[in-house]
Amino acid sequence: MFFLSRWMGFAALLIPGMLVAQGAGKPLRVAIVGLEHGHVEGFLGQLPGHKNVELVGIAEADPALVAKYEKKYGLAEKMFYQDTASLIEAKHPQAVLVYTSIADHRKVIETAARYGVSVMVEKPLTISLDDALAIRQTAREHHIQVLVNYETTWYASNQAAYDAVASGELGPIRRVVVHDGHQGPVEIGVPPEFLSWLTDPTQNGAGALYDFGCYGVDLMTWLMHGETPLTVTAVVNHDKPQLYPRVDDDSTIVLAYPHAQAVIMGSWNWPFARKDMEIYGAKGYAITIDSNQVRMRLENDAKERLITAPPLLAPNDDSLDYLAAALEGKITPKGDLTALDTNVVVMQILDAARTSARTNRTVRLTKLQDN
Repeated sequence: MFFLSRWMGFAALLIPGMLVAQGAGKPLRVAIVGLEHGHVEGFLGQLPGHKNVELVGIAEADPALVAKYEKKYGLAEKMFYQDTASLIEAKHPQAVLVYTSIADHRKVIETAARYGVSVMVEKPLTISLDDALAIRQTAREHHIQVLVNYETTWYASNQAAYDAVASGELGPIRRVVVHDGHQGPVEIGVPPEFLSWLTDPTQNGAGALYDFGCYGVDLMTWLMHGETPLTVTAVVNHDKPQLYPRVDDDSTIVLAYPHAQAVIMGSWNWPFARKDMEIYGAKGYAITIDSNQVRMRLENDAKERLITAPPLLAPNDDSLDYLAAALEGKITPKGDLTALDTNVVVMQILDAARTSARTNRTVRLTKLQDN
């Protein structure tokens, strides 16, 4: 479920009004903010095998977590700082990777922005549309990149399915169905510091609705080139209240567009972990099976074909290449799975889905003002 390159987005230091690129051949100086997100384990565990990245510091206020990671990964005491500001002032990282609760993303981004440091956060961007709009304004005022890392961004199968739509092979999109999730955070044994905020609606935004619904919303927003859906309808279940008394553990989001529909199922109740997508067009379909394989059938095909997607090309092959290219001006993040503009629309939809589930009503949306 975890691939190191998919969680490591770092690049050149941004000082307001000036871009300072890393020295040729030197590793990227990166910093971590927060140790309560379970994905940080994969990063730290595999870091010694990646000589192109140098971890220069970690901001974490919880002494128990500091002690845990000092011992488990042999980290020096001098690596740790109490907060984001003191870490940046002392170590001057080239970028910050955020492993806090979702609710803390805005605060970390705003702090990093004051120093001109760009940020990559774990999905989703934040917990509300209001926060997303504030983050967008901060990024613009301080001329930094704010990017969102999803595992599925780096799936070659998703790109192949997208390309089949873009080329016209599938015809206009009519329906998209996305399945994401696993057996549940308790069931798969996530660490207690991760579980505590993941199952807290004030820290995670919701339960499975946000944790896994965000993947499908991100993919659909990408496929629809940032278009805001006409309506959002969401239903959530509490199938395991004894484990998850405060948040939903199963969710379905339906997005209606003028000529297309998406059904997004994010759940902590699947019998196994899955991240797959079905795209049905007027002339065929593409169904991703895993990160590399796609089942396809077009209107003139006698039967379905199984294809292996071509590898992703740099700088769109992993988060490290992507962020480095973005901060060096080689690419302009816009309209893709990681870009801020896409993820502001994602938050508009997730916020509406949460409202729909709470009120048992469909929520109508209008295009956000770009100001």
